[in-house]
Amino acid sequence: MAEIFSKTGLYFDELNKICVLEPDVSSQTEELLTECKDFVEKISDFQKTADNFLVMANSLSVEVEAAKLKAIGTRNLLKSMAKKREAQQQQLQALIFEKSTELERLRIQHQSLIRTEQEQQEFIQQLVLNH
Repeated sequence: MAEIFSKTGLYFDELNKICVLEPDVSSQTEELLTECKDFVEKISDFQKTADNFLVMANSLSVEVEAAKLKAIGTRNLLKSMAKKREAQQQQLQALIFEKSTELERLRIQHQSLIRTEQEQQEFIQQLVLNH
């Protein structure tokens, strides 16, 4: 009798219920349904993991950007300090040149005063000797 029903497209399952699908097709459908549920669960887990990864990556990118800005600020500060040091060095070199020039002027003036003193001493001695 099962053969007569199977020719018409009706089948009996293991509980002797009438089914429209063949038992093999029905069991494959059940396996496919189970596999689809597992796949959907795995995809959901993957989505959660991917979302967590994106949150961590965004957080890390914010930290990296902050560190980058801090590094740029530090670099700019170092550049300005270097320029300030260079300006100070130029000022000190100008001061050294000015003081060297003044020293040379004073040395020449000192030599001139020594010559004048010697001339005056000679003149005094000639006056003392002539008198």
